[in-house]
Formats: sequence, C-alpha cells, structure tokens
Amino acid sequence: MDSSTITALAFFFFLAGVLIYAVILYNGLVRLRNENDRAWANIDVLLKQRHDEIPNLVETVKGYMQHEQQTLLAVTQARADSMNASSVGQKAVADLKIANALHGLFAVAENYPQLKANENFLKLQNRITELEERIADRREFFNDDVNTYNTRIGQIPDVFVASFMNLKRREMFKVSEQDRSQVEVSFHGATRA
Repeated sequence: MDSSTITALAFFFFLAGVLIYAVILYNGLVRLRNENDRAWANIDVLLKQRHDEIPNLVETVKGYMQHEQQTLLAVTQARADSMNASSVGQKAVADLKIANALHGLFAVAENYPQLKANENFLKLQNRITELEERIADRREFFNDDVNTYNTRIGQIPDVFVASFMNLKRREMFKVSEQDRSQVEVSFHGATRA
C-alpha cells in the first residue's frame, strides 16, 4: 500500500467517525427534545384534569358560600386564564393563579361546617389536592428535562448540531417573583350556612 492510499483510508475513516459522532449527537438531541415534549404533555394532561374538576367544585360550594362570590369568581377567572394560556410561561403563571385561588377557596370553606361535611366537596377537595401534588412532581421532572436539554444544546460540540437542527433554548416552568406573593384571603361577610 502506498502512502496516498493510506492517507485516503485514514481520511475516509476520519470522516466516517465524524459522521457517526454527528449522528449520535443528533439522535441524543432529538431524544432530549422529545422527552421535553412528553414531560410538558404530562403536565398538560394533569392541568386539564384539574380544569375539569373545578366546575364541579364550584357547583358544589355555590349553595353554601352565597356570601363568597368573589372567591368563586377568582377560581372561575383563574380557570379561564389557565385554559387560554398558550406558552409554558403563561401556563406557569396561570397555574399559580389557579392554585392560589383554590387554596383561597379551601381556606374560606373552613368557615362552613356543612360544606366541610359534604361528601362531594371532600372528594373533590381530595382529588384536586392529589392533582396539585402530581402537577408539582411533573413540573420538577419537566424542569429537569429542560435543564438537561438547554445544557446540551449550549455545549460544544452539541451546539453545532443544535444550530444545524435550529434548536432553541426552552423555558422552564416557573413563575415571576410578583406571582409568588401570598394570596390575600378575605373572610369579610362570611356567615355560616
């Protein structure tokens, strides 16, 4: 074998190695992107389940909480805002509003012993509390996946493949400092039914 053949073979194997490595990077980034999408879809499913339970909860408490229309309106408005949110950031803010509105509703419900004894209310309260816990867990998984994805697309050599694939950083599921503030729960005008 002459030196030009050896050089050609070495160059061929080098290009083949680079191509194989690029394919491995590409497949890894596709897998991460799909895991992000799946993690978000899991959150979205739980948010939808919570949205479906809220009208039942509001209907159950309406008769008992006649003097708490503002609380019921806050829950209903938060649900509407959540359903209209489209981006991860908007959904995160809407999610916090709905969670705060539900916490406010449950806090006000403490003033109504008959409501607290209502079996439907208790079942709905437990169901929503369970969904809240599952949503929180899924948020954590989602943010872990997004963090891994964002890290990978920013590192060399993945950044070159990510640029080729037109991959962009993704938003984590988080809320602003203003939206983290404690919700004020007002008990004015509360009478026991």
